[in-house]
This record gives sequence, C-alpha cells and structure tokens, in this order.
Amino acid sequence: MPSRHDALQRATLSAVLNGPGHTSATLRQSVARGDGPADLAGLVQRIRTEPSSVTDVDVDPLRGRYTEDQLFELIVAAAVGAAHDRRTAALLVLEGL
Repeated sequence: MPSRHDALQRATLSAVLNGPGHTSATLRQSVARGDGPADLAGLVQRIRTEPSSVTDVDVDPLRGRYTEDQLFELIVAAAVGAAHDRRTAALLVLEGL
C-alpha cells in the first residue's frame, strides 16, 4: 500500500543520487548501494552499519583525494542509501504480517 511519504522519499533519492553535484551521479548511486571505490569502502560501510560512530578519523584520510563538498555529497548518499534500504526492508516485513 502506498504511503503518503513515498513521493517525498523518491524526490529525496532523486535529488541526492541524480541531481547536480561535485561528484558524479554514478559515484553517488554506487555509494548509496554500499559499493563504490575501495578508498571509500571503510567510510561507506561504517555509515551503513554504525552511523553514530563516524568521526573525523574516518573522513580525514579521504580529505586529500576529495573536496569537502565531494565528501559531504558522498556521506549524504551513503546515509540516504542506507535509510532507503532499511525502509524497504521494514516495509517488506510489515507486508508479511
């Protein structure tokens, strides 16, 4: 059953993953799925599994390769992707009840 929030979620996903940015849409989409380049793997995994534990220690090694704007976009993409996956899983469970 469609939720009143579905359109908002789709719009948010589209803006974060397909909108203009300092990183490519392809990279943001990959990071949102939990994939992406090896240098981002640790940060992306931590965002997906332990987001409250992410600190500068996780981000600092990437500052030489990515700008602050790029890191922001990638962090948001990872968080939005994780949230989308969790919401999808929860809705599947609820549908099974």
